[in-house]
Amino acid sequence: MKVLVTEYLRIDLDKERWECRSCNADLISARDNYKRGLLVYNRDPREIHKPLLDPKKYARTYSPNPEWCRILEYYCPKCGRMIETEYLPPGHPPLRDIEFDIDALKEQWKDRQEVLEAPIGSDPPRPKPHNHGDHSH
Repeated sequence: MKVLVTEYLRIDLDKERWECRSCNADLISARDNYKRGLLVYNRDPREIHKPLLDPKKYARTYSPNPEWCRILEYYCPKCGRMIETEYLPPGHPPLRDIEFDIDALKEQWKDRQEVLEAPIGSDPPRPKPHNHGDHSH
């Protein structure tokens, strides 16, 4: 059973592995931070947020100071899809922004139908309907 997590990530519950939804690459254990299975590009924030004032004339240019901020971009090592981006102070480890109790997730999805594509619209996937003749709860 594969569970969609983000636009570009899913978890294969049978293998307990993070996967890239773009190319199906096996990334890392689902019990670990998915970012550890990705390529990381440590960007100078001034490349993304260009200075509005001349840095030769002004100390503050309305661009993030690279001594205070870095931008980490995470990419699938197989297809190169950008999966995540985060702003961090230099020296700070990557955030663990998604963490599941894999055993509880397996239990939650054991009787559900696999969702292969995210539904379009506001209605989330619904559980299988219960048999109305069965009154045991």
